[in-house]
Amino acid sequence: MLLDQVLSQLAPADAGMLRRSVRPASWYPLSVQLRLDDAIASVLSFGDRAEAFVEVGRAYADAILARSHRQKATRGTPKVFLETVPRLYHAYYTVGRREYEPLGDNAAVIRTFDAEGLVIADHCWTVVGCLQRGLELSGADTVLVTETACRSSGASCCQYLCEWDFHAAAR
Repeated sequence: MLLDQVLSQLAPADAGMLRRSVRPASWYPLSVQLRLDDAIASVLSFGDRAEAFVEVGRAYADAILARSHRQKATRGTPKVFLETVPRLYHAYYTVGRREYEPLGDNAAVIRTFDAEGLVIADHCWTVVGCLQRGLELSGADTVLVTETACRSSGASCCQYLCEWDFHAAAR
């Protein structure tokens, strides 16, 4: 079973925590989430860890936006979704912040600052996937999200250029 393969990659304490039910009001520590992401990528990467992390990010977007945020994201436009990204970040992380900067009708920049503990390039791929999927759910076509700066490479922030076609968003 795939779940068993992923959990076998983790320390027994982490695997035990993940096997228990999680109440809606509780969270896993960020360190456990990052180790889980790494284990998923190890099992599913087939040689391309970046693509595996992007897919993890896309799954996170589906899970996050399936809650109360999905209705807002799917009824709005790509810009409406991206405007909510700083608030979503604050709801799920206890350190750092995200900023949104529009760049015309079909582009924007998202920046992550002061995210101590998240200075690993693999995590950035999950952000790319999450932004891609969120934009798709908001009606964007032909989505391209590119990380243009990364704290793991010495930049002051992680920066993601989000670009999309607007055909479906104009419905």
